[in-house]
Formats: sequence, C-alpha cells, structure tokens
Amino acid sequence: MPNLIFIMNKSLYLLLFSLFLYTTASAQEFSFGIKAGANYVSGGQITGISSGGLYTDDTFEAESDFGFHGGAFLQVKFGKFFLRPEVIYSSMKTTFPFPRRDMPYEVDKISVPLLLGYNVWGPIDIYAGPAYQKILDASLDLEDNSLVISQNSPLAAQAGIKFNFRRFELDLRYDRTFATEEPYDVDIDNSVYGINRATFDDGRLNQFLLSISFKIFDTEADPGRRRGGCYF
Repeated sequence: MPNLIFIMNKSLYLLLFSLFLYTTASAQEFSFGIKAGANYVSGGQITGISSGGLYTDDTFEAESDFGFHGGAFLQVKFGKFFLRPEVIYSSMKTTFPFPRRDMPYEVDKISVPLLLGYNVWGPIDIYAGPAYQKILDASLDLEDNSLVISQNSPLAAQAGIKFNFRRFELDLRYDRTFATEEPYDVDIDNSVYGINRATFDDGRLNQFLLSISFKIFDTEADPGRRRGGCYF
C-alpha cells in the first residue's frame, strides 16, 4: 500500500508538471528570480515511557520556533492567472520543553511547489498548489543517535498571498505536509533532559514562510527585449 500511495503521488505531480510545460509554450509573459526569508515552524510530539514509574510519562508538545529558507522561482502569466514552480530549501526548528533542559528538533528539507495563482487587484496575488518535499536531514539529541523521520507521503500543500513592487515581491504562505503520523521509540538521556525512553508520536513539521523575492528577469519590467524576439 505505501508503494501504491507513492506511485499515485508521483503520477499526480508529473501530470501537474506536464501541464505547466504545455502552458509555458504559449505564455505571453514570464519572470524568474530568487527568494529568501524566515519560517515560523510548528509541530513535534514526544511521550515518555514511565518504566514502572521511574521516569516521566508526560506528553511534550514542541514549542514553535523560527528557521530560514531560500530558493528560486519561475512565474508564467496568462492574463490574470499564473503558474509558478519553485525550488525551496527550508531549515526548520522547534523545541521540546523537557523537565531539565530544552531540546531542539531540527529538520532540513527541499520543496518543489507548483502553484496556481490569480491577480486579485493591482499588486496583490493569491495562490495555492501541491508541493513535492524531500527531507534532507533531521536532528534530535538521542542516546543512540537513531533518529529516523519517515515520510510516508512526499506531498504537501501550500497557499498564500504576495504583493508585487516592481522587481520585488513580499510573500506570505502556509506549508502543510500530507504525511501522516508514524510513532516510534527513541532513547533520551534522562540525566540531561529529565526524560528516558519515549515514543516520538509525531515528527511532522508545518510552517509559515515570509519571503522577499527579486525578479532577475521580468518581461513586464523589460518589454523591449521581448518585442525584439530575444529574452536575454
């Protein structure tokens, strides 16, 4: 069943990407550039195993924290609509408030969203779409360094709003994973954190991203090149 889900997710994303390639061929306006900004990250839950009452069996919800991201985008316009594929690297972090010491939980991932947007009015656009995501690394201070964050679905959803200022954009979006919980046991140093063996109930992280984008090239900002039949 997991393999079937992965194949279906991959097929859906390939279909959407093929649609983007087809529509790009007839596009009248496009831009591409780079982006960077801050993330506000939430998620993560761990429950202690008491071992006969010797250790805590409390459940700890990770506290939200900040990270950062950076990437690149291509936007193709069709009147008031647009398609926008991106590649984004995100460094995400939350913190578990254990009894003796806080423990940071950090995850690095690559996202490839394919967004459909609409110009609401003037400089204001809204957008939403699926994103393919790949976890690159995950960090949690465990006794045996055995942290493994499974990803039973590589798909996520993103939605947001952006404001255009000539070659610059201000972008706020929400990024939510489609992966489901997959609990597993972890071993934590009780003398340091006040929690011993535990169940990592939920390792999923979701985030708000606030970005500033810069258009390296934009046919609207430099229409003369487009009319001359050369983009660069």
